Amino acid sequence: MQTVKNKFERHEVKYLIDGAQRRAIMELVDQYMKPDAFGRSTVCNVYYDTPDSILARRSLDRPVYKEKLRVRSYGPATRDGTVFVELKKKYKGIVYKRRVEMTAQEAESYLAGASEAPKPSQIVSELDYFRKQHLGLTPAAFIAYDRQAFFGKDDPDFRITFDENIRWRDEEITLTGGTDGAQLLEPGQILMEIKIAEAMPLWLAKALSQIRVFKTNFSKYGNVHKAMQTRAAIPMKEGLYIA
Repeated sequence: MQTVKNKFERHEVKYLIDGAQRRAIMELVDQYMKPDAFGRSTVCNVYYDTPDSILARRSLDRPVYKEKLRVRSYGPATRDGTVFVELKKKYKGIVYKRRVEMTAQEAESYLAGASEAPKPSQIVSELDYFRKQHLGLTPAAFIAYDRQAFFGKDDPDFRITFDENIRWRDEEITLTGGTDGAQLLEPGQILMEIKIAEAMPLWLAKALSQIRVFKTNFSKYGNVHKAMQTRAAIPMKEGLYIA
């Protein structure tokens, strides 16, 4: 069984693809990769931000360094169910992620400043520091998507994920409120993410070139923030944050 990690350091490369491109990639994925611990799942996230949306605005500015705070569950959470409080940082193209497990109720209380984290740790200390640097953090957006995830047979740190049916809401921003929301992408679009510690495998690089799949810097929370500003339920392609 694959171990669930709480610390990550890797490159993340993103692509917007269609169904035909996904099928072509999957022919090779089936040869070289295995489904990960969660396999097919609905990933639910609550992103936290300051009252002036500083984290979203910095992300849209494409800085050398950016950071996000979110709480994640695999499937809709219950009050006593496990969630992950995650601090995600990106510096010069390398993504660093730290996360700790709590119940949904513990996470909400901790991030609201009503209680301490249930178990002290180095990661909790990093979260505490982040919260002191960004006063007034509150739930800003709920984002969910249906994910299929794989890891390399020869390299467990090499992963590919396919996210579709990406939806969001800015009301009832909680992991315990179901997964309904407005659609973010155009019909048929899929967000593929390739997560690697070092170089991309040659078989995958060749496949992406052959089917003309090109990388893009795509921020789910950045796009949702823009959609929230305009209240557009289904942004057109030119309205997406693609840097």
